[in-house]
Amino acid sequence: MKKHLVLTLTSVAALGLIAGCTDSQAKPAKPNIVTKDGTKPGVVAKVGDAEVTEDELIGDARSDIYELKKREYDLKMDRLNKIMEEKLIGAEAKKANMPTEQFINEKVVGKLSTSDSEFKAFVKEKKIPEEQLKEHPEYKQRITSYLENQKRQDKIQAYLANLTKKNPVEVYFKKPTMERVQIDIGDAPMLGKKDAKVQIVAFSDFQCPYCSRGAETMHQVIKKYGSKVAISFKNYPLPFHERAEPAAEMGRCVLKVAGDKEFWKFHDIAFKNQDKLDNENLVKFAKEAGANEAKAKDCYDKGTYKADIQKDSEYGNKVGVRSTPTFFINGQMVAGALPIEQFSEMIDDELDSKKN
Repeated sequence: MKKHLVLTLTSVAALGLIAGCTDSQAKPAKPNIVTKDGTKPGVVAKVGDAEVTEDELIGDARSDIYELKKREYDLKMDRLNKIMEEKLIGAEAKKANMPTEQFINEKVVGKLSTSDSEFKAFVKEKKIPEEQLKEHPEYKQRITSYLENQKRQDKIQAYLANLTKKNPVEVYFKKPTMERVQIDIGDAPMLGKKDAKVQIVAFSDFQCPYCSRGAETMHQVIKKYGSKVAISFKNYPLPFHERAEPAAEMGRCVLKVAGDKEFWKFHDIAFKNQDKLDNENLVKFAKEAGANEAKAKDCYDKGTYKADIQKDSEYGNKVGVRSTPTFFINGQMVAGALPIEQFSEMIDDELDSKKN
C-alpha cells in the first residue's frame, strides 16, 4: 500500500500537478476592482449600486484593525527612539570624543546587575513554576538578561528625557485610538467608585481560562492605580462553556443577597476553580464568599437571573464583543487577556488626557 502511494504521488508530480510556482501557471480569476478617489465622505467602495461605508467595511474587525495601526505606530516609535539615540546621544558622544556605543555603555548605562530578589520578584509576578526553573536552568540567564536589558533601556530613556527637556522632539504622526463606545454599566457589580477617572468594563466568562488571567490582571490594575480606576463586570458566557452561564447566575444571586464585596469574592473563587462549577460547588462558593447559603441557593434554583445573563450577552453583541475577555477602557475596546503593561499604557494615556 505504501509503495503504491509513493508511486501514485510520483506519477502525479511527473504530470506537473504537484510543482513549485512558475510564471506559466494559470492564475485564478479575480473580481474586477478599480481604485479611484472617493466622491462621498465615509464611503469607501461601491459594489453594484450599493455604497459601502467605512463602518460597514470595518465591521467586526474594528479591534483587529486598531491593533494593526497600533503595531505600525509602535514600530515607528521604536525607530524614532533609535534615531534619537543616534542623533542626540551621538552628539553628546562626539563632544566627549567617544564612539556612541561606548558613550552609552560607559556614561549613560554603566554597570548593570540583577539581584536575587529582583529575579524572584519577576518569577513570582509572571507565575513561572518552580519545576520549570529546575528543569530548565538556562531560564535564569534568560530572565536575568531580559531584566538587565530593561534596565538599560530605562536608563537610555531617562537620558533622552533629560536631553529633550528643553528641546522636545516633534512628531507629525498620531497615536491611533479606538473608536469609543458608550457602555451602559447598569446594575453591574463594580470594584472601585463611579467617579473614578478611568472606568473599565469587563465582559467575561467564568469558565474561560483567558478570562481567569484577565481577572488577575484587573486586580493588578486596581493595586497599581487605586481609586483612579473602577472595574465593572458583565457576563458574556460562551455557548460551548456549559457551566459558564450557571456560574454567572450564581454570581448575580450573590450580588443580590449579599452585595458587591461578596460578589467579587465569589468572582475570585469561581475563576480559581473553573473545573468545579457544578451546582453543589456553586452554592458552596456563594457561602464561602459570604452570602447566605439558603437565600443564594433559592435565588439560583428559581433561575432568577437567567434572563439578565442573556441580556448581558445580547448587550455585549450590540457593543461589539465577540470573544472573552473583552474590556472597555473609558469606552475603548481591548480584546484578550493582555498583560498589565498594555493596560497600563492605555490607562496612563487616559489619566494624562484628564489633566489637560
